[in-house]
Amino acid sequence: MAAHGEGLKQNKKKWIGLAFLAVAALAAGVYVWPGEGRAPLRERMKQIVIKEPATVMGWPVAVSTVASGFSDPFGVVLDRAGNAYLADAGEHNQIRKVAPDGTVSTLAGGVEGFADGSGSAAAFHTPSGIAIDSAGNLLVADTGNNAIRKVSPQGVVTTLAGDGSAGHIDGPARQARFNGPVGVTLDRAGNVYVADTYNDVLRKIALDGTVSTVAGSGISGAQDGPAAQAMFDTPTAVVADAAGALYVADARLGAIRKLSVDGQVSTLALSDPEADDPLLRRPLALALTHDGFLYVGDMARGRILQLSPGGQLGGLTGIGIDIQIGDNTATRFGRPAGIALSADGALYVTDALQRVLRKIAPRGAAPAAAAVPVVAPSMPPAAPAAPAAPAAPAAPAAPAAAAPFPWPLQPQFGKHEVVGIIGEVRGSYEGESRHHFHNGLDVQGNMGEKVLAVKSEKVSSPLPNWGFGELGEGLALDSFTYLHMRVGRDGKNAPLDPARFALFDDEKGKPARVRVKRGTRFAVGDALGTINRMYHVHLIQRTPKGEANPLALPFPGIEDNVIPRIDAIALHDAADARLVAKAGKRLLVPRTAGPLAIIVDAYDQTDGNAARRKLGLYKVGYQILGADGVALPGFEQPRMNIEFNQLPPDRESVQVAYANNSGITVYGSKTTRFLYQVTNTVRDGEAKTGSWDPATLAPGDFIIRITAADFAGNTALAGRDLAITVR
Repeated sequence: MAAHGEGLKQNKKKWIGLAFLAVAALAAGVYVWPGEGRAPLRERMKQIVIKEPATVMGWPVAVSTVASGFSDPFGVVLDRAGNAYLADAGEHNQIRKVAPDGTVSTLAGGVEGFADGSGSAAAFHTPSGIAIDSAGNLLVADTGNNAIRKVSPQGVVTTLAGDGSAGHIDGPARQARFNGPVGVTLDRAGNVYVADTYNDVLRKIALDGTVSTVAGSGISGAQDGPAAQAMFDTPTAVVADAAGALYVADARLGAIRKLSVDGQVSTLALSDPEADDPLLRRPLALALTHDGFLYVGDMARGRILQLSPGGQLGGLTGIGIDIQIGDNTATRFGRPAGIALSADGALYVTDALQRVLRKIAPRGAAPAAAAVPVVAPSMPPAAPAAPAAPAAPAAPAAPAAAAPFPWPLQPQFGKHEVVGIIGEVRGSYEGESRHHFHNGLDVQGNMGEKVLAVKSEKVSSPLPNWGFGELGEGLALDSFTYLHMRVGRDGKNAPLDPARFALFDDEKGKPARVRVKRGTRFAVGDALGTINRMYHVHLIQRTPKGEANPLALPFPGIEDNVIPRIDAIALHDAADARLVAKAGKRLLVPRTAGPLAIIVDAYDQTDGNAARRKLGLYKVGYQILGADGVALPGFEQPRMNIEFNQLPPDRESVQVAYANNSGITVYGSKTTRFLYQVTNTVRDGEAKTGSWDPATLAPGDFIIRITAADFAGNTALAGRDLAITVR
């Protein structure tokens, strides 16, 4: 019996151990395949197969913020301990480390320049893509220095390849030349591959340091085929699979390309030029899973996409018009510049515009660490100072007047006419009158007049300009964007500054394209281009929170003493039919007519505007008053649902703010009309629909009062009341 009892104990231990292994295996993505029921435990243990979970298209996501406080976060990688390393360009020019608890520190860099060394003694110029080798060394595409740098785990920086000058030269590493490389990766053997962005080629740095061109003819284009004859157009990211094939984000082409191990270039996915909103448009970042799925960061609409090995393209985030950070696929990024894939399948994404590192995890997973202040390890905390004797309270100082902010035209500190403001409805040339929001400030100017930088900053996007020769041609620096100009060219299409604007001709010898590299610097007053036939420059101000209202800037000479005008107030039912009043009578509103939309036809002007000029309002709201003019409960203050303090990121939300028949004459409307749907909400970067239901009122007489205000605080008084009778 004793032997039998001991055997039971041993079997119990074996089954407990097997059960533990099975649970652990399932938790780790290990699958246990069943064997013969009476097979020995050791034989059954041999049947345990370790297998990573298969990637699923469109898995449910939750987005959280890991860390913030960056200048221009771009490439990102993870080490085996879960630390994230990212290239922080902009004014920081550093390599940053984010610990699993969210603590941020600086590994190397801090001053813009080109210098090897340890920690803060090293210098970068707009570091972009980043990769990590098996020893924990970081490989950095140092875009502004036209070089590939290496950073040890201790923060020692050396130059792997490139002599600092822009060019296209193969050969020994320190004699080779690149042209603004943005992407970098490694294969399993340790060879480094570079997306040599402005040479439009892929380069290889072999283990012996020799640099060679592995794909691309050096001519911008969209040609597949043998590597040497293939063409790319602004490749920005590259990743390698286990077999050695390379996958490329071909940004300007709007494509995902592949260089196979047999030396053939093919296109896996391509933007649809006929689509109004193609899913794939400007791919910038890539990450590759173990089973061949690609995650793509698309900067055109701030989306994270998936591309399956079979060529299926789908959206993971950024689908819809909700920008809240939370557990939904509508979360929109400003500019997803780098993607790192963690061991548990989560994605770490740098958002270059919102200046943060975010995590995309399966919905229901543990949240990321909260963002913490940036800490530089090279700067020890100061010793606490001795407490000072209490001082007599000083009189509060008068607030200092803000320094004048320069206009984008000469005279930069003079006076100019404003002909368009943020939040106005804009149409398309295809006939849609409510296509997008006007997202900046229009300043009147003459065709051919130089457009000038309003702030000293540098270019952050690898594709900062667009629309060559079109009315909407423009250039984005870091926080300011300028539209309706010939970028980098005078009125005769000659380059203003060949060192910063590379002008390319077509096969007929006519200018066809201008290229501005990431990292290019401009000072206040530098010429960016010349006004085209739109006769104004459109100035956009971007902040980490979104597009802000440039009227908040202290432009000199701008005055607004003009009271906004309300032309009409209307009620529309759910079928968009207007409730009509008889002449001279109160508007009869059945209690069963709801839900209703309150629509306000109104506009504004500023001092000095031409009589024909109509500008949009800054904010619009409504109240419900009794017949005696006293606000009803819940309406003591106007409901200011429309306020253009921060625009939603989706152009579709313009149709939430504006009703049908809104539009301006430039896009084909007969007249300029701003019809605000004040029962909907557009403010603080959000957009949502709403309504007013007369069933909430008892029968009787009431007043719908509109508050219509401009940015200067002028509020309309005439025409603000609509008398109604609810029955």
